[in-house]
Amino acid sequence: MLFFRLLLVVRLIVEGECVCRLQGSPQPPELAQDGDLIIGGIFSFHTGQDYVSNTFQIIPGVRKCKNFNFREFKFAQAMIFAINEINHNPEMMPNVQLGYKIYDNCGSMDILRAALALVSGIKGEISDDGCTDAETVLAILGHSGSTPTIAFERVVGRFHIPVISHFATCSCLSNREEYPTFFRTIPSDYYQSRALAKLVKFFSWTWIGAVAVDNEYGHSGIAAFIQAAQEYGICIEYSESFSSSDPPYRLQRIINIIKQADSRVIVAFMSHREVKLLATALYKENITGLQWVGSDAWITDNSLTDIEGHSVLLGSLGFTVSRAEIPGLERHLRQLHPSHFPDSQFVRDFWEDTFDCSLNETADTQRKPCSGSESLENVESQFTDVSELRFTNNVYKSVYAVAHALDNLMKCEHGKGPFASGTCADIKHIQPWQVVQYLSTVNFTTEEGERVYFDNNGDSPVRYELINLQLKNKGTMTGVTVGLYDASLPVSHQFIMNNIPVVWGNGQTEKAPVSVCTESCVQGTYKVLQKGRAVCCYDCVPCPAGEISNITDSVGCIKCPLEFWSNMQRDVCIPKTKEFLSYHELLGTLLVVFSLLGVFLTLITTLVFYCHKETPLVRANNSELSFLLLFSLTLCFLCSLTFIGRPSQWSCMLRHTAFGITFVLCISCVLGKTIVVLMAFKATLPGNNVMKWFGPAQQRFSVLAFTLIQVLICILWLTIKPPYPLKNLLLYEDRIILECALGSPVGFWAVLGYIGLLALLCFVLAFLARKLPDHFNEAKFITFSMLIFCAVWITFIPAYVSSPGKFTVAVEIFAILASSYGLLFCIFAPKCFVILFRPEHNTKKHIMGKTSNHDIHY
Repeated sequence: MLFFRLLLVVRLIVEGECVCRLQGSPQPPELAQDGDLIIGGIFSFHTGQDYVSNTFQIIPGVRKCKNFNFREFKFAQAMIFAINEINHNPEMMPNVQLGYKIYDNCGSMDILRAALALVSGIKGEISDDGCTDAETVLAILGHSGSTPTIAFERVVGRFHIPVISHFATCSCLSNREEYPTFFRTIPSDYYQSRALAKLVKFFSWTWIGAVAVDNEYGHSGIAAFIQAAQEYGICIEYSESFSSSDPPYRLQRIINIIKQADSRVIVAFMSHREVKLLATALYKENITGLQWVGSDAWITDNSLTDIEGHSVLLGSLGFTVSRAEIPGLERHLRQLHPSHFPDSQFVRDFWEDTFDCSLNETADTQRKPCSGSESLENVESQFTDVSELRFTNNVYKSVYAVAHALDNLMKCEHGKGPFASGTCADIKHIQPWQVVQYLSTVNFTTEEGERVYFDNNGDSPVRYELINLQLKNKGTMTGVTVGLYDASLPVSHQFIMNNIPVVWGNGQTEKAPVSVCTESCVQGTYKVLQKGRAVCCYDCVPCPAGEISNITDSVGCIKCPLEFWSNMQRDVCIPKTKEFLSYHELLGTLLVVFSLLGVFLTLITTLVFYCHKETPLVRANNSELSFLLLFSLTLCFLCSLTFIGRPSQWSCMLRHTAFGITFVLCISCVLGKTIVVLMAFKATLPGNNVMKWFGPAQQRFSVLAFTLIQVLICILWLTIKPPYPLKNLLLYEDRIILECALGSPVGFWAVLGYIGLLALLCFVLAFLARKLPDHFNEAKFITFSMLIFCAVWITFIPAYVSSPGKFTVAVEIFAILASSYGLLFCIFAPKCFVILFRPEHNTKKHIMGKTSNHDIHY
């Protein structure tokens, strides 16, 4: 067995059998140019292909493509233009010429076939040891679609060949574990999705629909959008997906969903193929007025104007990469000629389609033969139009990124290289994985001032223009830049609208359409979610009293601070009304009038007594105590005024102490008069001179002593814990009661209790003297007055405790006035009546009558 193995090895050596052999038939590139270093490119110059079901009874061939895609052809020409520009630049890679191999394939399978051709080359056999002279490219530019890029990057990535895409935006391609050699000069859909969510939030569209293409690009893009939208409080009414290759019933199902939906905004993460199908179907169903928000895969596609229902898409909004200018590109495009690419079938087809002539004179065609004088110099077409260089500029930047990486590689200084021990690459045998290393650190600025670099995931800086599809001349739709989005700026400045009017999906320009499940809750209300529905569907409930919401769509109400209350609209906290017994209100005015009336009547009484002080009636009733009593009654009427008005520190202390002292002075006078009457009429023994023990001096001393006791109580009260002004926030929710707190309740009730004790004593003594003989017995009038006084103050206690707010003060004032009027009328009214209207009774004889033997000396 060992002998046969040795024999086989010897035979292979002798015959020079090739070590590497290409499997399958080679596929030549559509456009190619030799060079020292080769860059590959994959574009789709056609937008579709005939469906073929492979039986694998024969080797599957390359599928035939159809429908020209001039934009993709322009991408390829931009790549060629950039390579030629670099080759003529002496500062970049001197003495090194870049070449290219550009494939035109459509369909993921054939695009993968092209990628493998760029990896392995097209030579049938390579006999060198280790295949070191294989035709592997150093980098691959393309593809425009995310799905085919995902497919071939997983293959070429295993060979460490960098792939730089100008249009593949799927966020999944940022996964460095699965796609370690992928780079792109267009931002990831992750950022586009978040930008679209911010756009939707900016226009307050909280109830929207979402439609995506049924592939990795659509699913990842719409998933990222939905996640970002939910963070901004946006609800998705429906989320559907379909593909252009799906059966018609799937598209019709989505049409029915859109027709029955309440939302008026559709976010579409699709390619131009799916958008065309959906827009045409909606147009046939007469479903118009929708606001479309699109991804960059279709929002600037010029072929949208060609479809029947393109009017459905008018007013669409979407983000796309910034527009740029590439000096010299237009001239390069207009100088294109089939002679430059004699082996390219597509260039011949493009030329014949553009000029409607035939380059092949032997072909059986109805077209006239081309004269050879045809030129693109005066042709206006999508191919020659350089006014909207967006993704074309990405291709241009991709070429320059590879060129800068190679230039840095060649200019590496030994000992400062990025590889082990600071080594550099062998410029004679550059490996693709070494280009990957230099691409990850490339950083340069274009002539337009745009900075180009890649982050750790191979992604480019995020900057978009907001495009609005508007109808321009000749019925064509044109993308008009109406805003900017720059993720490098602070969050509050990332999205900026310019002053260009926006055309909306409903055809209006003045006001953005509304797409909400429930109208916004105005200020003063808050949202209550509807059971079983999305969070954007809610009822607006007014805030309860004392709470406000000062923003629209508030999720709850804010309780007002303690001294504030909500207004009627429940949107502002206003200071609570401060309530106290004021001079300006009716109740306060009435109490003031009665107080002043009491003062006036007391002064009138004093005047009457003073004018008749020598008459027997005045003298018989102890004129000195009478005047002192009238003085104290005046003070009682006046002290009630201290209870009216805004409470202050001084007024609170004054009102209670003044009330207590003046009333004690008043009751002391009455008590003195009662004792005098009682002693005078109870001295029954002949020659009893009891009155000498309670003469004028003793009467004055008793009044003074009784009053000083009350003064002492008030001093102790004011010293220990005096009354103070208080804001009562507990009695009412909507207003503040300004009142005087008692400070020490013991002090207050001690003052009242002492007044009550004197009044009770006075009442008892007067009651005992009520039937003493005399035509004008003062004791019975004192009895009536004390009866009124005690009745008033006994009923005052429960009324005072139960009355709310300012009515507590009103009750106290009423008690003061009622008891004062009781004393004034009961004691002095009868005397004044006699003095003024019955002067004949104002004689000593009449006053003493039958009891003249009782000679009273006051």
